[in-house]
Amino acid sequence: MNLDELLKEYSELELQLADPAVHADQNKARTLGRRYSQLTPIVGTYRELEAARDDLTAAKELAGEDEAFAAEAAEIEERIPQLEEKLRHLLIPRDPNDDKDIIMEIKAGEGGEESALFAGDLLRMYLRYAERLGWKTEIIDSQPSDLGGYKDVTVGIRAKGDEGVWSRLKYEGGVHRVQRVPVTESQGRIHTSAAGVLVYPEAEEVDVQIDPNDLRIDVYRSSGPGGQSVNTTDSAVRITHLPTGVVVSCQNEKSQLQNKESALRILRARLLAIAQEEAEAAAQAERKSQVRTVDRSERVRTYNFPENRISDHRVGFKAYNLDQVLDGELNAVTQALIDAEMAEKLAQHS
Repeated sequence: MNLDELLKEYSELELQLADPAVHADQNKARTLGRRYSQLTPIVGTYRELEAARDDLTAAKELAGEDEAFAAEAAEIEERIPQLEEKLRHLLIPRDPNDDKDIIMEIKAGEGGEESALFAGDLLRMYLRYAERLGWKTEIIDSQPSDLGGYKDVTVGIRAKGDEGVWSRLKYEGGVHRVQRVPVTESQGRIHTSAAGVLVYPEAEEVDVQIDPNDLRIDVYRSSGPGGQSVNTTDSAVRITHLPTGVVVSCQNEKSQLQNKESALRILRARLLAIAQEEAEAAAQAERKSQVRTVDRSERVRTYNFPENRISDHRVGFKAYNLDQVLDGELNAVTQALIDAEMAEKLAQHS
C-alpha cells in the first residue's frame, strides 16, 4: 500500500471512529482504533514533512530581504532529510502480528534436571521483563521438575498499551543454551544444557475458527513432580486437533472446564501460526527459525554464568550483564534484534 492509499485510509478511519454507531460494536471499534493508532505516526510525520517543505520554500523566498530567513532555511534543510528517513522507516511493512499478545512455551531439553532449572530461570526472566513493561502475565500450564524447575511451562503475556508483546518477544523463539556449574555438580565443573522457547501470537476466536467435530478431548488426573497424582478427579484435559494432529494438554487448574478453555487458547495460537506458515513464505521462514528440537548445537542465545555474559548468535550481540538480563533487563537484547530486522527490511525496500 503506497502513501496516498494510507492517507486515504486514515481519513476514512477518522470518519468511522467519529460515528457513534461504530462504537456499539466493541470488537469493530477496537480493530478500527488499533489500525488508526498504527497509521497516526505515518500521517503525523508526513504532515510534518510537508509543512517543513512549505516553510523552506517560504524561507528561501524571504531570505533575500532578511538574513534571519536564510538561517531558518538552512535549519529546515537539515531537518527535511531526517523527516524523510523517519517516514521511510514508518512505511516499511509491519509484521501483522506486532500488536498481538503472545503465548510462550518454555521446554527443558538436554541436560536433565539442570535444563529444567534453566527453563525456570528463563520463565522468571520473561515474567520480570513483562513486569517492568507493565504487561500482564499468567501461567497457563506447567509441569514442574523435582528440584523446582520446569519440564514444560506455558505462559500468556498481554500488553496494556498500544505496543503488542509480539513486537518485542517474537525473537525469543529458539534454543537457549546455558553454561554454568549445576547445583547437582559436586566437582565444580561447568556444564552446558539447553531449553527451548516457542512463541506464538495469541489468536482471538475471530482469527481461528475451530470446528468442535475436529476435536478429540480426553480427560485424566493431573500429576505433579515425579508423576504423583495431585488431584483425585479427572480435571486435566488433552485436546487433539484431528485435521492437523496438534495435541495440547492442560492440568494447572482444578476445574476441567478451566483446563479445557486454557487448552483451546493454546490450540488457537498454534493453529494461527500454522495457518500463517502456509499462507506466507515470510511467516513460514520465521516459524522455522524457532527450533522445535532442543539441541544444544542449534542455539539462538547463550547464557554464560562464569563470565556473566549473554550472547545472541543471530545478530552478534554480546554483553556482560547476564545477572541483570536474567532479572528482566532484556531491552538491549530485544532492541538489537529489532534493529537488525529493520535494517534488513530497509535493505530489501531500498
